[in-house]
Amino acid sequence: MLKHSDEYLIFWRERRLCTLTTLRPDGSPHVVPVGVTYDAEAGLARVITNGTSTKVRHVRAAGSEGARVAVCQVDGRRWATLEGRARIRTEPERVAEAVRRYAERYERTPGPNPARVVIEIEVERALGHG
Repeated sequence: MLKHSDEYLIFWRERRLCTLTTLRPDGSPHVVPVGVTYDAEAGLARVITNGTSTKVRHVRAAGSEGARVAVCQVDGRRWATLEGRARIRTEPERVAEAVRRYAERYERTPGPNPARVVIEIEVERALGHG
């Protein structure tokens, strides 16, 4: 488990828009705005999304080892980045847990989406300032 300051963890609980960076087949970055939740105890960041999205296609293309990705958030001079390997999860209980965490952080429950999946990121590195 990575060690974090209290301020770092609080920053990951504040309502903030984030970005997710995945890699296209040619290696160029694909950066999109997303909502992210971070479970430091489990070492997982989660992004809920539609199973047909480009970001999901990029992660799936990486195969069973998972795709190298990064999520980042910024607020003035404060910033935080989580890097790791992403995999797509479709199990109903994992999707429900990700939706619950999203609703808690972003103070709104997303509408039903039968095509929803979770991009789970096993966090290997955490960076930040502020």
